[in-house]
Amino acid sequence: MSQAQNLLIQQLPEAIRSRLLDQCEPFELVLSAELSVRGQPLSHAYFPESGFISLVIDVDTYPELEVGMVGRESMLGSELVLGLAKTPWRALVQGAGHSWRIEAEVLRQECTASPVLRQVIQTSLLVRLHQQTLASACERFHEIGPRLARWLLMSQDRAQADTFHVTQEFMALMLGVRRVGVTVAANAFQKSGFIEYRRGELTVRDRPALQAQACSCYAADRHLHAELSEGPP
Repeated sequence: MSQAQNLLIQQLPEAIRSRLLDQCEPFELVLSAELSVRGQPLSHAYFPESGFISLVIDVDTYPELEVGMVGRESMLGSELVLGLAKTPWRALVQGAGHSWRIEAEVLRQECTASPVLRQVIQTSLLVRLHQQTLASACERFHEIGPRLARWLLMSQDRAQADTFHVTQEFMALMLGVRRVGVTVAANAFQKSGFIEYRRGELTVRDRPALQAQACSCYAADRHLHAELSEGPP
């Protein structure tokens, strides 16, 4: 059994961590793969070690909008601890990587057997709900440029690299805006030397400057996850 790099799993006491991993299997996160379908029961939960997943929702005929992002700091499927199996969003792999995967019913059984595991997952769910609330307020009140800076920083954090794959079309989709708006904001960042964008590969060149451009939601999101990383009392 390899050492888990998922931060939720790392929070667990060794015996509980080993028991959980014995019930998991390695699973590759393939770019653009759909891990859950809106309104369909979740078959598995995922604990990313690298790579990251976007939670996107669509309303009527409007374009899809990202309402959450899951990387190694969290998990996909925390709703299962509440007995819920269906979600209102789709989960799409935004950054390729590795994860642990566990069957939904097995995770429920493990949470019943381990109050510590249940508490860690419940905390993860609460943090993600806060994140989704922030995302809704951010979409309503903040300009495209600060929102794009926030999204790029969040993606870099979860990619654990300065360079990651993303298209302007996908950025527009995640922010719920027209592509032309993202193009204008991204070009401004590139001219200022904050980022470099070439053929679908984006590199963050000046992270402090990009942070200065980001809306306050980025700092709030990091604070939420810092609280999560403290683990159960």
